[in-house]
Amino acid sequence: MLNAKKRSKLYLLSGLLIINIFIWSVILGAQSDKLTIAFLDVGQGDAIYIEAPNGNQVLIDGGANKKVLRELSKVMPFYDRSIDAIIATHPDKDHIGGLPDVLARYKVDIVLDSGKEGESATYKELYRLVKEVGIENIQARRGMVIVLDDDAHLNILFPDRDVSGVESNTASVIAQLVYGETEFMLTGDSPKTIEEYLVMLDGENLESDVLKAGHHGSKTSSAESFLGNVAPKYSIISAGKDNKYGHPHEEVIDALNQFGSVILSTQDDGMIVFESDGENVFIK
Repeated sequence: MLNAKKRSKLYLLSGLLIINIFIWSVILGAQSDKLTIAFLDVGQGDAIYIEAPNGNQVLIDGGANKKVLRELSKVMPFYDRSIDAIIATHPDKDHIGGLPDVLARYKVDIVLDSGKEGESATYKELYRLVKEVGIENIQARRGMVIVLDDDAHLNILFPDRDVSGVESNTASVIAQLVYGETEFMLTGDSPKTIEEYLVMLDGENLESDVLKAGHHGSKTSSAESFLGNVAPKYSIISAGKDNKYGHPHEEVIDALNQFGSVILSTQDDGMIVFESDGENVFIK
């Protein structure tokens, strides 16, 4: 029979083995051949998490406050404390308010933005942290391609110019996420004038399986010509429940229905997660 000391060692080794197996099962289980894109439920604001099949991660905007941390904890493994890139579409608080908390919690390599500066304390704190930590800061410009994986990339469609002197929403970074034969159109708060400008530039190339409706479903966005060219199977509205702006506006809902798009909203559905295998998109 084993004495008490040997039994204690055996229990300890068994415990360590179980922990080791658990850790590796979590790590290996996290690997996938699918791309994930999650529209986080951050209330009245935007925050979009992207994870490529190889594990590369991008966060587009961070909502108004630290709610984004709670949402990220639902889609990121507990041991993961890094995000490869953050895109701040424009400097309004409902898009960047949670990003200082993200920088405090996660190691971030790159922050991309439109080049439009903000005057708020939140904006100043965000870029103080970017400078203090030594994060590379890049202005997003049309033609840039952010390679996430062999068959997954983000195409920057706008801005195509210096937007430092324009209105904040108009300066929004617009990107199309492509994985294989599937696409996601991500618009920030871009207004109809810019959407119509992209129709002139890109036309049918805008077609995407999923559209993040501009400006939380405001009637200032979602021009009919743009919706017609994007032709989304699904449209996502990121807005807070009972928000004071009345988002989404009825005109936008009617327009999306006209094009046969399935409308999903974070205020009704909470976090909305899609997966793509490169050929089709699925609601997870």
